[in-house]
Amino acid sequence: MEFNPHNHIIQLCMQGMQNEETGNFEAAVQLFFKAWSEATNDFERFIAAWFVARRQLKNAERLKWYEIALELAFSVDDEAVRAAFPSLYLNIADCYQTLGDIDRAKHHQAMALASVSQPADGGPFYHGTRADLKVGDLLTAGYSSNYQSDLIMNHIYFTALVNGAGLAAALAKDDAPERVYIVEPMGSFEDDPNVTNKKFPGNPTRSYRTKEPLKIVGEVSEWLRQTPEQLQQWREKLAANNGEIIN
Repeated sequence: MEFNPHNHIIQLCMQGMQNEETGNFEAAVQLFFKAWSEATNDFERFIAAWFVARRQLKNAERLKWYEIALELAFSVDDEAVRAAFPSLYLNIADCYQTLGDIDRAKHHQAMALASVSQPADGGPFYHGTRADLKVGDLLTAGYSSNYQSDLIMNHIYFTALVNGAGLAAALAKDDAPERVYIVEPMGSFEDDPNVTNKKFPGNPTRSYRTKEPLKIVGEVSEWLRQTPEQLQQWREKLAANNGEIIN
């Protein structure tokens, strides 16, 4: 299921996160429960349950909601959700540890390790940029970050969502036209740790990175373009982000 920032449940969770950032945790909890009650499918319920779990003060309640989220993740059986399994198992293990159930804690810690694997996403994959390239060219790591100009990137990034690649192209530092290329990873790749299990559980934006080249196999011209106001909001968010890029 494709991640859509305009989805009603996603927006409720984002509003809840905004309340968390200002310390209004009670309002955040209300929004997360509202998301749960208004979710219409298992993917939305999975997202909402994960947020509800995070804000539970009682360990038993936190465990209950993480187990609900885990059950829903199995039900969804989606590549973007599978990336949440290690985090879910570790959170459940922590709950059992706190409750004094060491055997179950160890079991879920082992499940967390067992669930770590290379993504099985089959694409197609996209890379957004302003560089003028052609089919057959190779994209490689070793260039400056679009978000921290003094940082040389050890990986090249790509996504399975064309609109996500389009946003990356729009935010790239250049005045050249935005380009979204269809790419083929030439080696192994992994979930992008900068977004996976961060604001949302799993890897809902299907964002990946690799140290191997990406081969350009085509180009697309149609994707959902942001308005100037939306792009400005994205730039402000990036400018205000003090988090360290996992390189």
